[in-house]
This record gives sequence, structure tokens and C-alpha cells, in this order.
Amino acid sequence: MTRFRTESDSMGELQVPEDASYGAQTQRAIQNFPVSGLCMPRAFLNALGLVKQACARANRDLGALDAGICEAIATVCDDVINGVLDDQFPVDIFQTGSGTSTNMNANEVIAHLASAGSGTRVHPNDHVNMSQSSNDVIPSCIHVSAAITCSSDLIPALEHLRTIIDKKAKTLEDVVTTGRTHLMDAMPITLAQEMSGWSAQINSGIKRIKSALPDMQRLAIGGTAVGTGINAPQEFGSKVCQHLSKETDMDFVPADNRFEVMSSQDAAVALSGQLKTLAVSMMKIANDLRWMNSGPLAGIGEIALPALQPGSSIMPGKVNPVIPESVAMVCARVIGNDSAITIAGQSGNFQLNVMLPLVAYDLLQSIDILSSAARLLADEAIEGFTVNHANIDHTLAKNPILVTALNRVIGYELGAKIAKRAYAEVRTVIDVASEMTDLSAEDLTRILSPAELTRGGVQEQQDS
Repeated sequence: MTRFRTESDSMGELQVPEDASYGAQTQRAIQNFPVSGLCMPRAFLNALGLVKQACARANRDLGALDAGICEAIATVCDDVINGVLDDQFPVDIFQTGSGTSTNMNANEVIAHLASAGSGTRVHPNDHVNMSQSSNDVIPSCIHVSAAITCSSDLIPALEHLRTIIDKKAKTLEDVVTTGRTHLMDAMPITLAQEMSGWSAQINSGIKRIKSALPDMQRLAIGGTAVGTGINAPQEFGSKVCQHLSKETDMDFVPADNRFEVMSSQDAAVALSGQLKTLAVSMMKIANDLRWMNSGPLAGIGEIALPALQPGSSIMPGKVNPVIPESVAMVCARVIGNDSAITIAGQSGNFQLNVMLPLVAYDLLQSIDILSSAARLLADEAIEGFTVNHANIDHTLAKNPILVTALNRVIGYELGAKIAKRAYAEVRTVIDVASEMTDLSAEDLTRILSPAELTRGGVQEQQDS
């Protein structure tokens, strides 16, 4: 049976579980928002601990907070940062739009444990929240958490994916296959060339995400209630950013205009847009792999992805492309998250955005699952797939589209006739062209060489 203690806030007394480190305001939020069971993610709580710790040290530096109380707060913040106290943050993400419930949740937990640890009364508002407001703390935590996770998790995962793609492509430079446009046979291409497009997509994604991070490193802290900085020393925001930068090895700075970063979430919307673009790229790669792996008998069957698990509960021996499917679902979620973040981003009224917890949750989820999906795609799909050379060579030899290489020699119209006849008679272009043109066997072999065609340029008839 749960035992309770009595806590109070400005609205009166409330029963709180006896073993809880939070207080009345957190308990009210628990009772007010029984919505989803989803709580603020680990990355956000890490940032919240970092911000609260940096704020305490900034207040100490400025002579506003007793050094002993600062140290007590900072010690508890270490536990928040390291995830020791995650169970003390039960507030649903669908709460007050400013995230005030989560900010007060942190203030209460830190104050309660700091008081117990130091033997000195530490107040959640007067000490832990000194020089702060939920309205600048929560936007700052969104920025800090996203900047950290992009730098420590997502970008390294994407660089790993790009490396694996490039490494695999290097082994496939001599494998010529049938290119496809509209899912129809097209001119030859090497598998290495095909994969170079994937690599370039991921590389562009890395660049785009990096380009969005400087804005995420500009923080609202110091703006307090509405951006004016009421009740905070003028140097407070700069001091907080200095401490954050030291703890994270990242360059956090006060926002040039705190009214912007508190009333809007434009930087988060921009980053989410880049994550969405990355998701689109990764879904393309995942679907290419699914098509290339399709069959193995009745599909394209160019490659065989690693067999990771039985593919059917009823069809023995079936193996499905489970990793590309998983990645595609991740990408769909990220695209959906971006839509939610976009709507949330425009939900700023005058001096405050009122969908901050949603922005935090969806943005960090996108970063997290894209990081995991990138490594899965690299290690469990691309690195280990094998090439079905027999299928590739058989299809390539009978591809009438090779006749395209003859356009400059015999013209489009005659080329079309040759292609149609080759299709109809299931013959090679060389065989049909040798009957319908005056080109020598030597010229036809050279001009229609699939390997040569992958190099581009103009295929010319040799002078006799």
C-alpha cells in the first residue's frame, strides 16, 4: 500500500507519495495530465540537469546564490544528468505548453534531494529556479539536448553509414547492372555508381544537419518570463552558457534575440526539416535495397540481403528484407514528427510558444531513431549483402535499351525499331543490329559494351 506525505504549494496542500522526491506541483501535473504515459526523454532530462547545474553555478559566480547551496544543487544535478533520477520525472509530455510542469518537477526533485544531502533548506523556486523561468529553461533544454544528441549520436551514425556504403561500393566497381528509370530497364550502371548516389545523399544530410546546429547552440536562458530578463542579472545568460560549454565541450552562447527563441521554435523546426530530408534519403536507400533483393526468383534478385530471421509464419524458407523495412518505418515516423513539430512551431502566441514539450519529445525521438536506423542499415543490410552475378549478367545481356548507345550512329528511329524487334524476339541488341545496320561486329561489340557504357560520353563508330 502506497504511503503519502503532505506537501503544499501556492494552491494549498496535496498528498504526495512518501518515497517521491518531487512535490506538490509535480503531483498536480500527474493528476491533471493522465494522457499518454509518455514522459520527457532521457536526452531532455540530461539537458535539464546540465542547465539547472549551470544556472546554479552562474548564480554563485554572480554572488546571488550561496556557494554551499550551489554545491548541493550541482551534486543532485549530476544524478539528473546521469539518469539516476529518471523515475522521479513522471509528468506526461502532453502538459502545460510551456513545460512549466517539467521545470517545476526538476526544481522540486533537486531542491528536495539537495536539502536532504546538505542539511540546509533548498527552495525549488528561490534557489533552484533562481534567475530563471520555465519560459527560458525549457526552450534552452530543447536546444541543448538536440545539439548534444545530433553531435554525439546522429552525425557519427551517419558518418558510419557513409563509410560502410563507400567501402562496399569499392568492392563492386566492376559489377555492371541494368539501370532503371520508372522501374523500367534503362542504360547500364555499376553497382558502385548506384551506391555513390546513396553515399552522396547521406553526406548531404550530414552537411544539412551540421548547418542547423549553430542556431540550436543559441540559448534563451537569461530571458526569464518574456525575454526581457526580469529578475536575472544581466550577465546571467552568458555565465550559464560558459558553464554549459565547459561541461559539454560544445559552444553554447546566448541568443542574439531572446524574444525570438522564446516566442518561436524556428531553429527546432529548421533542424526537424533537415531530419525529415535525411529520412527521405534513407527511405530511398532502404527501398532500393528492397527492390534489388526482391525475389529471389520472381523479382529483380540482384542482391541477397543477410538472412536475419524467418520471414513467414506459414511459408517455410521465406526470408524478408526486415532491416530496410524497419528503416523505412523509422523514416515514416520522422516525417510525421516533422509535421507535428511544424504545427507546434507556429503555436507561438506573442512571447511564448505553447507546444514546447511536444517539440522536445518529437525532435529527440527523430534524432534517436534515425541514429539507430543508420547503424542498422549499415551493419545489418549494406555491409553484408551479396551479389547475384548470374541474374545481373543474364538481364544485362538481353537489355534492348543498350541500343541507346547507337543513337548518334544510326539515329533514334532505327534504334527504336531494333529495340522493339529485340524485345519481341527475345534476342540481344547486337544480334538484331547486325542484321538491321551496316555496322561491323567489332563496332557493335565495342559500342554496346555495358562496361564502356557506364563511363558515359559518346560512343563512336571507328573509321574503316
